[in-house]
Amino acid sequence: MGRQPTRLTLDDLPFLPGGCGTCAFWQLDPVRRRRATAADHADEKAGWLSHVLRDWGSCGRVIRHDSQIVAHVIYAPPVMVPGAVGFPTSPISPDAVMLVSLQVAAECRDMGLGRVLVQAMARDLIKRGGIKAVEAFADTRGDDGEHCLVPADFLLSVGFRTLRAHARTPRMRMDLRTTLTWREELEEAFERLRRPVVRPVATRLSPDG
Repeated sequence: MGRQPTRLTLDDLPFLPGGCGTCAFWQLDPVRRRRATAADHADEKAGWLSHVLRDWGSCGRVIRHDSQIVAHVIYAPPVMVPGAVGFPTSPISPDAVMLVSLQVAAECRDMGLGRVLVQAMARDLIKRGGIKAVEAFADTRGDDGEHCLVPADFLLSVGFRTLRAHARTPRMRMDLRTTLTWREELEEAFERLRRPVVRPVATRLSPDG
């Protein structure tokens, strides 16, 4: 399976795993969300992605296997995510970008794809400059939790920390400066591994010592 993420495009939207391409949980505020039909959700999601791509730029990454999308991550400035206002741990910090959604197809889980996507997101945001962190509303309930939230245990495992505690939906944060330092240290370690090992030449002693 290829593990190289590519940029999310509008053409990718209908093929995102977990039905995320037609779910506007984050794109609608709580009141509009309760009133929206399935068709409304699909239209809102497509319109939202088009708007973010046009006004902010690249906002997601996907991983494919045999031409099928098996994992994706979407992120955006919090002012572009109306659905975030309904959480008790709101708002997202003004110096952070929001991790909107991250899904891996069921058959491809436990293969490290989620971690690859988080690293790809961090690299993109670091290159943009001026963004200090990524924040997310997490879910502590595991498989019984909200499908549109990222599990808290996973976020903790990839470098997030709890910023504002909550029994069910804590707000979590990953500092991009820490991520950058970690990435540089990792690259230096790989570089050391690539260097040839120089073995000392044994010195043969003469009979006189």
